[in-house]
Amino acid sequence: MYIRNVLISGLAAASTAQAYSNYTIREEDWTVPAPAPVQEKRTLAKIFGIFDGIFGGGGKEPAQECPAVWTQISSTLTQQFLGDGQCTDAARAAIRSSFHDCFNGACDGSLILANECSNNENRGMERLCGNLANVASQTKVGVADLIQFAAAHAVKTCPGGPTIPVKVGRKDSSEANALGVLPSGHANAKDLVGLFAQKGFSPYDLAALIGAHTAAKQRFTDPSKAGSALDSTVGTWDNKYYSETMRGRAPFTLPSDKSLAQNPLTAGPFIAFAASKGMWDSAFVSAMVKMSMLGVENKGDLIDCTSALPGGSKKRDVRSRNLFDRLKW
Repeated sequence: MYIRNVLISGLAAASTAQAYSNYTIREEDWTVPAPAPVQEKRTLAKIFGIFDGIFGGGGKEPAQECPAVWTQISSTLTQQFLGDGQCTDAARAAIRSSFHDCFNGACDGSLILANECSNNENRGMERLCGNLANVASQTKVGVADLIQFAAAHAVKTCPGGPTIPVKVGRKDSSEANALGVLPSGHANAKDLVGLFAQKGFSPYDLAALIGAHTAAKQRFTDPSKAGSALDSTVGTWDNKYYSETMRGRAPFTLPSDKSLAQNPLTAGPFIAFAASKGMWDSAFVSAMVKMSMLGVENKGDLIDCTSALPGGSKKRDVRSRNLFDRLKW
């Protein structure tokens, strides 16, 4: 899935394929500038927060603010994930990495920390893994968090991409996860539905996650056609993947994707998502959030860093859609 070709590339979430073309990025391009001093602003919210603390109103502890370093990281990622107004191969790899770090065990950074990127099933992400490792080393952020943040950032960077809420504070692990869990581009729909069900995903979730292939390219399922896109608008985030896959009009279709488009449990969502990008975006975001929390034990301690993603908000995303999509028909 493209989260395998993809957060995972494509997340995929879902990674029924190995979907990336090579991209050339200098190591210095991934250098994160030091955070600029933050000038505290006195807002009404803070004033009322002070009174709340004095008079004991509510009794709730204030939510922790997202560390400023994530905004600096976001600026660096934007430079790598957006080129000529479209999402790049680096962005595709970032989306895919989310799925590959999480699905075979836990979202724990082992994709990089345990060098899982060198495994055959993770081919095509080696350069991204090295670059993200450098960013994590420079900024002292968690590797597991960085992988998920980069995936959400990449989706949002693609023109038309939705905002995926992202949190930080996961525990990193250098213990490798199991091999042979990630599906291939030749898997059949029945096996995929069963595999995803074991991880808590419905066929509807699976169909939504596989839509990340809208921004994916394949390299290894058919080496003779390496670099082929999985829909005709690979640089943007739209729902053409669904209609083109069902009608056999995509530049390239993975056997696994064709099988999902025809399976009774996933064919319905394919049709629905082809008709409404708004419906697909909503389903995809929900499934990706679930994906990003696989195996995470300290969910209650995580800090919301959605605000550090590129511009836009959920409300703005909704307003930008046509009425058909706003109603999620």
